[in-house]
Amino acid sequence: MTLKKVVGKLHLWLGLASGLIVFIIAITGCIYAFQAEISDLTQPYRFVEKSDKPQLTPSQFKAIADSVLPGKHPHSINYDTREGRAAAIIFYSPDPEYYYSVYVNQYTGEVLKVKDMLHGDFFRFILDGHFYLWLPDAIGQSVVAWSTVVFVVMMISGIFLWWPRNRAARKQRFKVKFNASWKRVNYDIHNVLGFYMSWVAIVLAVTGLVWGFQWFAKTLYAVTGGEKTYEFYEPHSTDKNIATYTPTAAVDVIYEKMKAEYPAAEMFEVHYPETDSSSLGVAINPDVDTYWKSDYRYFDQYTLKEIEVTHIYGKFKDANAADKLARMNYDLHTGAVWGLPGKILMFCASLIAASLPVTGFLLWRGRHRAKKKPVGKPTSPKNVLDLQQA
Repeated sequence: MTLKKVVGKLHLWLGLASGLIVFIIAITGCIYAFQAEISDLTQPYRFVEKSDKPQLTPSQFKAIADSVLPGKHPHSINYDTREGRAAAIIFYSPDPEYYYSVYVNQYTGEVLKVKDMLHGDFFRFILDGHFYLWLPDAIGQSVVAWSTVVFVVMMISGIFLWWPRNRAARKQRFKVKFNASWKRVNYDIHNVLGFYMSWVAIVLAVTGLVWGFQWFAKTLYAVTGGEKTYEFYEPHSTDKNIATYTPTAAVDVIYEKMKAEYPAAEMFEVHYPETDSSSLGVAINPDVDTYWKSDYRYFDQYTLKEIEVTHIYGKFKDANAADKLARMNYDLHTGAVWGLPGKILMFCASLIAASLPVTGFLLWRGRHRAKKKPVGKPTSPKNVLDLQQA
């Protein structure tokens, strides 16, 4: 058996085994690509009328949060500084598990929407399918991660099988012959579009594997020159017995301090301390369409002394190239790092990736049926040509 036949068998059986999983991962990624834009169009409670009134403070939002969902700890308050955007109180806990987004008019305190993100959000459902296939997290993440590895092998083997042996055939291999039979069109769509998509899919696959395998993420970070602690950790506050500020007053003071230091920021995410020993964290994002340029600042909730961290999620000015690449992983995966053109590119790549298991299955079924045809059954010259080309 030749090398090409061995690779062809590998490509076939890996494709049949992983096709449905790859389709789900790709189609959910495709749907999620414009999540922010679609949410803005379909969720009016994200917007408020501009007002000259002062915005509510984090401590005032905390009081609203306690009245809306008593017994649940608010994780953070998100101030979107773009004109006409509502504030959002985020409730999140892994145990007991809950996740709510509460949209509030930051000028009046009116609660606009209480949204259960685990049970009532379409895009959360899509994201769970993309990351976990709607399976338990530990099982689903492992299946998705290994399916991504298989997908990478499929892309490499597919390029090997597709690559023309001589120059005469190369020109034809780079375009879809739409005026041919449906079998030939299907063959071209699978191979030609698959080839063009493969270079973008490498970015999708590598950034996906960063979430799938911790060892892969740490290795990639080290290989690219990373020197900090890769895992996120939350620094601790000092003994509350030496408190200068109460946690309630502290969040207001820090928020005002950050507003003064970052007058052009588009988002302030103020994190309420989870426990008596937690720090007070603030994420400051200069561009809400991406995440990688954010500054992450941590303060003692009792003294307001800033606490420096050694992991990659600190101040952006302290990040080296490896830190920036690691921070950029989500924005690379979605294409947001290149703006709207990048998101469109990733949308198209995901759509093509979702089509590959379908067109590949149709190719296999067509050839499988052709092999079962009775010997001596007349076949038209046109069909013979189609089978040879396919």
